[in-house]
Amino acid sequence: MMVIPLPPVVLDVLLVINLFVSMTVLMVAMNNTEPLQFSVFPSLLLITTLYRLALNVSSTRLILSQGQAGEVISTFGSFVIGNNPVVGFIIFLILIVIQFVVITKGTERVAEVAARFTLDAMPGKQIAIDADLNAGLITEAEARQRRQAIEREADFYGAMDGASKFVKGDAIAAILIVGINIVGGFIIGMVMQGDTWQDALHKYTLLSVGDGLVSQMPALLLSTATGLMVTRAALEANLGSDVVRQVFSYPRTLFIVAGAIALLGLFTPIGILRTAPIAGLAAYAGWRVRNAAAKAQNIEMEQEIRTKKEETKKTESVFSLIQVEPVEFEFGYGLIPIVDSKQGGDFLERIVMIRRQLALELGMVIPTIRIRDNIQRKPTEYAMKIRGVEVATGEVMLGHWLAMSPGPEDPSVTGIPTTEPAFGLPALWVTGDMKLRAEAVGYTVVDPPSVIATHLTEVLKRHAHELLSRQDTKALLDHLRETAPAVVEEVVPGTLSIGQVQRVLANLLQEKISIRDLVTILETLGDYGKQTKDPDLLTEYVRQALSRQICHQFRVPGQPLLVITFAPAVEEKIQGSLVQHENNMFISLDPSTSQQVFRRLREESSRLAAAGKTPILLTHPKLRLAVRRWLVRSLPDLVVLSYNEVDPSVDIESGGVVNL
Repeated sequence: MMVIPLPPVVLDVLLVINLFVSMTVLMVAMNNTEPLQFSVFPSLLLITTLYRLALNVSSTRLILSQGQAGEVISTFGSFVIGNNPVVGFIIFLILIVIQFVVITKGTERVAEVAARFTLDAMPGKQIAIDADLNAGLITEAEARQRRQAIEREADFYGAMDGASKFVKGDAIAAILIVGINIVGGFIIGMVMQGDTWQDALHKYTLLSVGDGLVSQMPALLLSTATGLMVTRAALEANLGSDVVRQVFSYPRTLFIVAGAIALLGLFTPIGILRTAPIAGLAAYAGWRVRNAAAKAQNIEMEQEIRTKKEETKKTESVFSLIQVEPVEFEFGYGLIPIVDSKQGGDFLERIVMIRRQLALELGMVIPTIRIRDNIQRKPTEYAMKIRGVEVATGEVMLGHWLAMSPGPEDPSVTGIPTTEPAFGLPALWVTGDMKLRAEAVGYTVVDPPSVIATHLTEVLKRHAHELLSRQDTKALLDHLRETAPAVVEEVVPGTLSIGQVQRVLANLLQEKISIRDLVTILETLGDYGKQTKDPDLLTEYVRQALSRQICHQFRVPGQPLLVITFAPAVEEKIQGSLVQHENNMFISLDPSTSQQVFRRLREESSRLAAAGKTPILLTHPKLRLAVRRWLVRSLPDLVVLSYNEVDPSVDIESGGVVNL
């Protein structure tokens, strides 16, 4: 093509082939999902550029030698540019500016940056592949395939960086070729063919510009394809699908654009007749997009419901039904304003504070409390469940306050009689006006959320020993291992198992003894764990080690420890009835004597409680555990201490003696 002269007919066919190839390359570039699917593009760009330059040489030879270059170039010169060489030359210059200044310049810069960043990212990608391979996430074959993909990507962008220079050089060559054709044709027409300068300028300018347009249209298409290849980023499908999905996914935007176009026609000289079709088309597109989105959402919801139904039929789905929550809080629909933060309820924040408070007081982390409404309950009723079993219920009155008298009731304070759920004290539900009166005469007045929070706190304290599982114990030991590893490693698993430690901690929590000083507890278990594995006996040793903490917990600071004791005869009788069986011990008194002791203890403890004191029974160390188990059903809140659990620095004062 560059050496042998071609007939005009053959040149026409080759020019049409050039258009066909450039359009095909552009469509392929638009329909790729990733650049490596068209990895031959840099080489193809070089071949098509050389092919187009060869066509320029052949067409130049025909223009300068015969004064014509076939029907394709003539058509572009006469039909496309209207047989006006000046207009055609201006259009040709505009195409050159678009291709050279806009597309080619931007493509060259993007290709250069992409090649640089791809090469810089190669080491990190290689390390990521090696890490996945070492972790067993991918096989050796997959790792090899991913490495090859990275190498191909680096080679591709490097080649595109160089191939973009072909497009730039082609645009420069087109300008020079057209200029040479015009000047050379003008000279040949006047000197060799005897044409007037007007005829020579018109004919050769028309043919040269037509040749330039025929060459630059495919060149412009290939430049666009080059820009698409190097700007491809984060596409999930081909260009057309992504454009439709991403640009036309916002119906509100289309409605706004339709309104703006319509207003432009109404309030400007453009006229509504010119803008109405475009505005209507945009509004129709927005309506279609909104309906399509609604249908897609309905289909997705139906599919999700269908999937859930299918999962319920599977055997594995039954396991989710047998899971038991450690702590549950159920409430009627009337208490939703207290729980729902959107309606101003702060109960969720209160639960967070309760868990923090109990962590400080008890030294254990209360499990997450599952909160759910239950329409089968009364609207203002609530309940607490431990391990799926209901352990406490209560009822509050919204719009009222709970008022509790500090002593004798004041007849001027009236309300709805009730019982405070946490401690069983008599109380009144009062309204806003009576609330101020109750506070003025010394009543304790609290709102319904505080009543529920207090009740929940006491229930969690009472059942803390049931909530402490082996897994929770392991979590506590793992946390302590960070600061005191030697203590933990000596006890677990060297001396005791996690289950034995958990039983000791549960015994302490059952009597409301904090396990926060876990170091002292484990050190005591390490000292006595080699002598006995009995959790009850180990608990007694731990209680003696925690004597200072226990005394501080149950006495008023600065005051002596007020205790109740058994009369010597009573204690001797109790000790005589002590029965030890294997690892268990219990008191075997006759029922009448037991009832007398219970009645006397209840009288003494009630007297101390009425005076604001904590009832504490002080007994012999050998009897403490047996007495505690003996009294737990009749007097669950009575604190039972042994003489060995009283810190030497604490003064003791007798608060009562139990006689028969």
